[in-house]
Amino acid sequence: MAKKSSINSDKILHFIKEHPNCSSNEILAGLHLDISIATLKRSLQEMVANGFVDTKGELKGRKYEISQAFEIIRPIDVEQYFQEEIDERKIQASFNQTLIIDTLNHLSVFTNPEFEFLNGLQEKFTSNASQLTSVEYKNELERLAIDLSWKSSQIEGNTYSLLETERLLKDKETAAGKTKDEATMLLNHKDALDFIIEHPSKPPTNTLL
Repeated sequence: MAKKSSINSDKILHFIKEHPNCSSNEILAGLHLDISIATLKRSLQEMVANGFVDTKGELKGRKYEISQAFEIIRPIDVEQYFQEEIDERKIQASFNQTLIIDTLNHLSVFTNPEFEFLNGLQEKFTSNASQLTSVEYKNELERLAIDLSWKSSQIEGNTYSLLETERLLKDKETAAGKTKDEATMLLNHKDALDFIIEHPSKPPTNTLL
């Protein structure tokens, strides 16, 4: 059973999404929540800190709206999602083409500690890469591309083995008994990774889709 606080949070976020630029009093009155205004404001402060909600104005004039990052970082109850019948699950029918170019280009989905951790990994990668020859570095990237293409495709139901994936990506050798779509999926993953490696500062566009 979901906790009362999480249920309230879901209701609050849904209300704000449906009623942008609403005040805390409007949220409390609109949802008929059995909590005090002080408790609601603490919940709202937590949502702002987590990046789910943005604010406008100060004190009594403060208004709330769903943040641009919400659809990217919003909390999801995975167990509840899979308990629902397939036809009843709410899914996004198409890929959001503006997500990377527009949304992610103007906001951060990482906290400062997460940025510090990622920067540490980047420094470690740069240090390790500097100790490799150009041939060794190329071979490592090739191995990484094969592993990532295989694992990413496997998550999506692809039945190629790791060895079959290596043969496909290195020698263009398709596996017996596999569909053309499976091979295309793996090759597309490899093309996307190659693009990222060759253009590290350029966000991918819908030309890759």
